[in-house]
Amino acid sequence: MFAFNMFDQAIPHAFRNRFSTQYRCYSVSMFAGSDRSDVEKGGKIIMPPSALDQLSRLNITYPMLFKLTNRKTDRMTHCGVLEFVAEEGICYLPHWMMQNLLLEEGGLVQVESVNLMVATYSKFQPQAPDFLDITNPKAVLENALRNFACLTTGDVIAINYNEKIYELRVMETKPDKAVSIIECDMNVDFDAPLGYKEPERHYQPEDTSDIETEHTAFVPIDLGFRAFTGAGNRLDGKKKGVDPSPAQINPEDIKRGIPNYEFKIGKITFIRNSRPQPKRIEEDTGANRFIAFSGEGQSLRKKGRKP
Repeated sequence: MFAFNMFDQAIPHAFRNRFSTQYRCYSVSMFAGSDRSDVEKGGKIIMPPSALDQLSRLNITYPMLFKLTNRKTDRMTHCGVLEFVAEEGICYLPHWMMQNLLLEEGGLVQVESVNLMVATYSKFQPQAPDFLDITNPKAVLENALRNFACLTTGDVIAINYNEKIYELRVMETKPDKAVSIIECDMNVDFDAPLGYKEPERHYQPEDTSDIETEHTAFVPIDLGFRAFTGAGNRLDGKKKGVDPSPAQINPEDIKRGIPNYEFKIGKITFIRNSRPQPKRIEEDTGANRFIAFSGEGQSLRKKGRKP
């Protein structure tokens, strides 16, 4: 009799704590029961209860992160788990995740447990220029990423804001191509949206010709004061019958002032009126001279006999 022990070789520790199963995948819209549109807003999947039983027996690290692989197309991504309430042999994925994996309804997907490094940096590229219409896109993305567990370089994720779906491609992640974003301090950067064009700026050509100006051009022209040249308005809103027609000024009648030959550009000179003022000659006549207390008094009582 010969005894064969087929399990003498020790199984590596990495494979003993590894979860790897194949499931039929469906979109969340195929999930029976209540509406689970919240799954579409994040990067987590729904797995069967047997997966939780198997994961609890393994010494895996938390949070639970998984690698999804479509072996037919050799496409892979990473995700977290939301609940363990799916039917046996079935898992439910967000629609954008099935598009990244090129999976159809009922296709096979390989689910494996993985450990990812914590993210420190990520760069996104919006897939449409209308993403720039959001007032604060960084805050919107930060709020949407709370429903995600990890990011994979090359994936196109979908976020919902104001009842509109915006798609963003993960261009870069650090320190690895797949990172965990649970309880992390991550710097977020944006690339130019797909199809975005910089607005054209029209520059007016500057006139570089140097024109020498004469000093006499700086002397103001006295056009003279023309009174009552404006248009009148009535309180009742009616228009006047005759429109004012201001008299035209003959250019020959315009008189220029005396030029200041000592004028220098950049220097302001204030010329005051130097004409002598006429002196008033006061006539020392008795009529114009002021005499104090020269007035006459008045009495209310008339002078006369007493009654």
